[in-house]
Amino acid sequence: MSAFYFWKDVVMDKKIFELDFRGRKIVVENGELAKQAAGAVLVRYGDTVTLAATTVSKECDILSDFFPLMVLYQEKLYSVGKIPGGFIKREGRPTDAATLAARMIDRPLRPLFPEDFKNEVQIVNTVLSVDQDNSPELTALFGSSLATCISKIPFNGPVAAVKVGRVDGEFVINPTVEQSEKSDIDLTVAGTKDAINMVEAGAREASEDDMLEALMFGHEAIKKLIAFEEEVIKAIGVEKMEYERLEITDELRSEVDSIVRDRLDKALRIKDKLEKYSAIDNLEEEVIEKYKSENEDTMKPEELKELLTKVALIFHGIEYELFRNIVVKEKTRADGRRMDEIRPLSTDIDLLPRCHGSALFTRGQTQSLATVTLGALGEHQILDGLGIEDAKRFMLHYNFPPFSVGETGRYGAPGRREIGHGALGERALSYVIPSEEEFPYTIRVVSEILESNGSSSQATICAGTMALMAAGVPIKKPVAGIAMGLITHEDDYTILTDIQGMEDHLGDMDFKVAGTRDGITALQMDIKIDGINREILKEALAQAKKARFEILDVIEKQIDKPREDVSKYAPKTEVFMINPDKIKDVIGRGGEMITKIILECSNVNTVNDINAVKVDLEDDGRVIIYHTDRDVINRTADRIKDIAREVEIGKTYTCKVVSIQDFGIFVELWPGCEGLIHVSQLDTKRVDKPSDLFKVGDEVIAIATGYDKKGKLNLSRKEVLSSKEDKKDKKSKTKED
Repeated sequence: MSAFYFWKDVVMDKKIFELDFRGRKIVVENGELAKQAAGAVLVRYGDTVTLAATTVSKECDILSDFFPLMVLYQEKLYSVGKIPGGFIKREGRPTDAATLAARMIDRPLRPLFPEDFKNEVQIVNTVLSVDQDNSPELTALFGSSLATCISKIPFNGPVAAVKVGRVDGEFVINPTVEQSEKSDIDLTVAGTKDAINMVEAGAREASEDDMLEALMFGHEAIKKLIAFEEEVIKAIGVEKMEYERLEITDELRSEVDSIVRDRLDKALRIKDKLEKYSAIDNLEEEVIEKYKSENEDTMKPEELKELLTKVALIFHGIEYELFRNIVVKEKTRADGRRMDEIRPLSTDIDLLPRCHGSALFTRGQTQSLATVTLGALGEHQILDGLGIEDAKRFMLHYNFPPFSVGETGRYGAPGRREIGHGALGERALSYVIPSEEEFPYTIRVVSEILESNGSSSQATICAGTMALMAAGVPIKKPVAGIAMGLITHEDDYTILTDIQGMEDHLGDMDFKVAGTRDGITALQMDIKIDGINREILKEALAQAKKARFEILDVIEKQIDKPREDVSKYAPKTEVFMINPDKIKDVIGRGGEMITKIILECSNVNTVNDINAVKVDLEDDGRVIIYHTDRDVINRTADRIKDIAREVEIGKTYTCKVVSIQDFGIFVELWPGCEGLIHVSQLDTKRVDKPSDLFKVGDEVIAIATGYDKKGKLNLSRKEVLSSKEDKKDKKSKTKED
């Protein structure tokens, strides 16, 4: 391969591999760092540097029902020259961005491990340096694939990923920050050399055809990366380990099959979710109990446990086979729907009277209650991560309580699933959110999943779009989402619209598509097979578009456009401009002035009071005031405008005496605006003691004459008096004439 280079540092035993990838250099180093890991590589992409290290346990539990894979993505703030915020001054729990990155790396890797491999595997990615134009997430995924491939760990890779943007109608691989700002597609696609196996995307209403071409364009670039990986693996890869497998005899398979097949087939055809799951669980328990009672007296405990595990595996294998046959061969879904049919839909809004906006979206046995809260721009989320973005004003949070699936379980901080589903919903809706200038609010959407039987993330998008419109947020267009599935069987396949839990669990693909009537705003795809081709992607996108339009019809019957006004319980706003130089005067020393304004105008004792007016002062001179009471807003605005009001030199003002000194008097033109009338400017006659003429609180008429070297305002009463005397003299002279 002409663009591939390799050399070896004899002293350090370091091997270096280099690829020119679309004008940017990718460098892989091995043999110097993390040498005790099963596999480790340092990957340089521009000035972005990540270390990927993978390890595997010596022992395994072959009776376990899951593969213990842990993928970590560790952000180090020194990589972007930052010191962590907070008191402790070190990296704490992973940010949402880091969690999403780890999830993105995990998703294309996990399906490529052997199904019967049960040894614990850890893949740790440490971000050491970040160049904003070169993604550390993609670099880490590339390194994770390579580190695993060159190790002894069984793995059906390699895999790689790229970002695809579209600038001025042209697709771009791994766009720079500048290109990303102009791009109308933000696509991350991963895959093997043969097929795509993971998609994550946001877009500004991209068509299905355009998105398909973007996916294929990305896959062509992936092939070049994988060819490079294959060269590295050939040069430094080691022999794969032998691992313990659970051997199941044909005799036992046949025996269990004869007991459960017919009854399991009937159970799979039950339409109701809970009834179906109950029938399947009861049948499995019955079979397990049969083998347990027949063998517990003759087998050792560990032997009996192994036998029962084998029986359970055979049971689930039959379930898997029967399900696929029902769907693909018979073209029958468990709940009786057509392949392209959506479950029954229902909607409602304004369920929660005190929320700024609320909506309920139900699709079959999946239900999302979405709420909207509007706050001041100053309540935006601060991001302490590796990216350029340091704050965001639109947030969507997703909660999935165990009761939504009829179970008990853990409550606490959100896990990867909750963070991932929330990010997907946020991405789908962010395109239609109005700009800060159009709608100067921080916007938070929360989706509470009250019931789930598949596709709760897409129900979140549908409920969220209705809640936003009900809250009076002027979104550009309604957005709906749908989850597509894929069932393969032998040489045939079937694409399913609006998959439910079992179709997701036993299926091969979870392909989520969200968008408006005019195009796609978000994509997410995960698969359990090696990959999918262009034909399947095209068919799935077309089927998803049809479903999306049907859902939008239902949403728009409930609420077809945003309300004109926000809720009476939501803060109202007033926006105006002041001279940016006046912001410091509005704030005052140590925040004294703005605090005084907030307390007095709101009639509260502390700025943290729930009834306190909120004031955002932007660097460009923009003032945004928030409160539910319009009178409070008006009072606050008047006070700030008074402080920011410009003094006109040469204009006469009625002032109030606020302080008397030997050298003059200080007067207030309006709250927050003070000036000095020097003793020499107090009168047309000599004044020895200003206190002889004035007391605090007196009104004085004076002319603004200018500013001193320190920027302090000077005024003159003398000039006012002189002007009056001149007019008097002129009037007297006229009478004499």
